[in-house]
Amino acid sequence: MSKEFENENDGEFTVTLSLDNGEELECAVITIFEAGDNDYIALLPLEGEEADEGEVFLYRYSETDNGEPVLDNIESDEEYDIVSDAFDEFLDSQEFDELVDADDEE
Repeated sequence: MSKEFENENDGEFTVTLSLDNGEELECAVITIFEAGDNDYIALLPLEGEEADEGEVFLYRYSETDNGEPVLDNIESDEEYDIVSDAFDEFLDSQEFDELVDADDEE
C-alpha cells in the first residue's frame, strides 16, 4: 500500500491510499494521535462504499528522517483494541468540545 498526503485549500489534509487490489482511495485525515508507545492516524474515506458506511481506517503512523509520512498496518488484535479505544476517547473529547463551544456561543 502506498500513500500520498495533500493539503487541501481549506487546511484539511487528505491521503490517497493505493490499495493492494490496485484501486486508489482518497481519505481525509481525521487526526494523528498517540496510543501506547506509537502514533496512529485515523482516515475517513471520501467516496465509495466505505464513505457511505462512515468507515474509519486506523494505521500506525510515523515519519522518515526527512519528514515523509509512513503508514503501517496494525498487526494484532490487541494493538487494534488499544488504538480503537484511544480513537473512541478522541471522538468523545471532540463531542464534548463541540458541546462546550456551542454553550459559549449562546
